[in-house]
Amino acid sequence: MMLLHAGIDTASIALWLGHATIQTTQSYLHADLELKRRSLDRLPAIGDRPPARYQASDALIAFLTDR
Repeated sequence: MMLLHAGIDTASIALWLGHATIQTTQSYLHADLELKRRSLDRLPAIGDRPPARYQASDALIAFLTDR
């Protein structure tokens, strides 16, 4: 957890710990409530930003229409 808090990427941590896959290391991310709190603190509050709506480009619409 100290490596994760220090900003070391999960791929490096997985190698250092000898994990067979990065998915094994991902379980540490799910367990770390402090990391989740810091991530949420970096996001703007829902009321502080206008709702976003995806607008497809004319080229994409033309491509999909021609199918």
